[in-house]
Amino acid sequence: MLETLRRIIQEVNLASDLEQALNIIVTRVKEKMCVDVCSVYLASESQKRHILMASDGLNPGSIGKVWLEFGQGLVSLVAERAEPVNLEDAPSHPRFFFLAATKENPFHAFLGVPIMHHRKVLGVLIVQQRAMRRFLEDETAFLLTIAAQLAGAIAHAEVSGGISGIGGISSLPGSVADGISLKGLPGAPGVAIGTALVVYPPADLDSVPDRQTPPADLELEVSCFRDAVDQAQSDIRTLQTRLKTVLSSEDQALFDAYLQMLGSASIVDDVIERIRNGGWASSALRDTIANHVRVFENMDDPYMRERAVDVKDLGRRILMCIQKGRHNPPPYPERTILVGNEITATMLAEAPVERLVGVISAKGSSSSHVAILARALGIPAVVGVQDIPVSRMDGRELIADGYNGLVYVAPSEQIRREYERLARDEAELVAELEELRDLPAETPDGYRMPLYANTGLLSDITPSLRSGAEGVGLYRTEFPFMIRDRFPSEDEQYRIYRKLVEEFAPRPVVLRTLDVGGDKALSYFPIVEDNPFLGWRGIRITLDHPELFLVQVRAMLRAGAGYGNASILLPMICNISELDEALFLIHQAYRELREECEQVTKPSIGVMIEVPSLVYQIDAVAQRVDFLSVGTNDLTQYLLAVDRNNSSVASLYDSLSPAVIQAIKLVVEGAARHQRPVSVCGEMAGDPRAALLLLGLGVDSLSMSASSLSRIKWVIRNIERSKAQALLADVLLLETAKEIRSYLDEVLIAAGLGGLVRAGGK
Repeated sequence: MLETLRRIIQEVNLASDLEQALNIIVTRVKEKMCVDVCSVYLASESQKRHILMASDGLNPGSIGKVWLEFGQGLVSLVAERAEPVNLEDAPSHPRFFFLAATKENPFHAFLGVPIMHHRKVLGVLIVQQRAMRRFLEDETAFLLTIAAQLAGAIAHAEVSGGISGIGGISSLPGSVADGISLKGLPGAPGVAIGTALVVYPPADLDSVPDRQTPPADLELEVSCFRDAVDQAQSDIRTLQTRLKTVLSSEDQALFDAYLQMLGSASIVDDVIERIRNGGWASSALRDTIANHVRVFENMDDPYMRERAVDVKDLGRRILMCIQKGRHNPPPYPERTILVGNEITATMLAEAPVERLVGVISAKGSSSSHVAILARALGIPAVVGVQDIPVSRMDGRELIADGYNGLVYVAPSEQIRREYERLARDEAELVAELEELRDLPAETPDGYRMPLYANTGLLSDITPSLRSGAEGVGLYRTEFPFMIRDRFPSEDEQYRIYRKLVEEFAPRPVVLRTLDVGGDKALSYFPIVEDNPFLGWRGIRITLDHPELFLVQVRAMLRAGAGYGNASILLPMICNISELDEALFLIHQAYRELREECEQVTKPSIGVMIEVPSLVYQIDAVAQRVDFLSVGTNDLTQYLLAVDRNNSSVASLYDSLSPAVIQAIKLVVEGAARHQRPVSVCGEMAGDPRAALLLLGLGVDSLSMSASSLSRIKWVIRNIERSKAQALLADVLLLETAKEIRSYLDEVLIAAGLGGLVRAGGK
């Protein structure tokens, strides 16, 4: 059963379109289950019908031409219940509805399972048999597994228009022509209207996108492919020669097989034919390799099935050579919206800033790195858009609504006009906020709330100063480590930190010690773990390597000498023993520098509250350090047990959760008992809704990306602290993040600050 499932799923995943996927499903399921009929009905929300889209066993002429109204027949019963319906004699059931066109009158046994995607029923998968019998539990489980795999293919086809035209259906909801909207998560506020440019990691065949227009010069594209094949052959021969004395003759045969495949007409000629039919070299290679892989994976001989891996590897090698051969950057549209399965910092950095208007990522959450970077750049972003078929988006017109986490594909004229109006209002709001830059963040009733900048690069200094930042609340020291191919020396680190301290003096600068691991890797210090977010990261690494920690702390102490505005912040502390050990090492570094006649002074030392265990030891922590800084990104992640980079559960990640608010409340109250200031330096600090709560909670300062400073300042200057405290009391009575978000939105809108939480600013 497992082997059959695997092979069917592989075939479906390699299908060129939805019609082929549906036909594979009904054919293979009918064969495996030894039934007389297998059919797929898809739900049309606009027509309120379940439409027969594929069948092996029913009248072929009925495909796409017959349907059941919602609420009609056994198909609707399965959809309504959203669970399997298993009947020994379907015609005797009161909900049975006979469709003469399908010629299904001989069939009695019926098993239908829902095709579900994100809690929504997309259709129903059915098997029928002439004999009267109930299907076994194993058969039901098998059909449910197939339906689950089919759901993703249907969802992608809806977005890309792949349903339109199947089986005679000319218009189903979800085609691109309908201007479909996709739901993701708000990544960075704003509205972006532009053209999609799909970006993807190198040598990843599965990520290669389709392009809307054929190459201008097909023969040039053929030449590019041939050059890549020649280069791949040369690389393989080099590898073969290098390993000749190490590998046996049997192992050497693998390289001969690779060279034979590269020299054969089957792969090369197939790719060239696809190019001459209007394809790009990369996408033509992708489709050719997929077809050859499918052939091998469907072979009965296990040895031959394993050769599919070799074909994939060969395809990746050729793709890498194609990409190396293209020295020119991709053609960025005038108004580029970057689209990808996972947008990286490099992809963002490579895009010309004057053309980049938006970002859409299939993966990620509102606190993932792509969202944080987009907010820092002031670019609207939507993340966690799981249903977007990335490879089919290149060149399409898109709208990204970073306030509501919506993406419109091929928007209608009406939707486009409305968002163009909202974009104009947004531009006016940004211009108005610029006028607040030099004004203090002070409430109408006189409470002062310092606003600091989060930063990680020296190039951020000028933008942070221009934004009106009153200092640096969080300097992420890992960036200088990540851009090198080795650990930076003490003097290298000193020069970086000194520059930052000098530029901001006398304003405070908080330097966080090295915080790598999790989703922040060093190429020269690899960490491979099954669960990196609960593993070796942050202070755990540096305490295990005191030689690294002491070098960094010495550089920090030297950087602050003579200015007195530099503080040290310790990340990922989870118990008092770790804190005591880190404090001991900091004092050791201080003593060593004093003995070396360095004119250093003892710095203020703080701890990041991001591991929930510290919330319940807050008194012990506050007695040992000078200040506390709440890292709401990880605190939320750990409190809610949600990986914030996993788009499958990213909708559960919400820093406005009552649990998170209560945890911050405990931290503020504990710090107050020992007269210790509390800052919030996570992305929550840059959320206008959360700013209201943090003001009411009594947080002493906020630190955020420079692009968020003016928005938060607008909130602070328009809401009395007494009002914030009163609304906090109301919020603490609410039980869900959704209720809290809605309540705070109403407060901001009533105060004339609606532009901070919705498109348009009106």
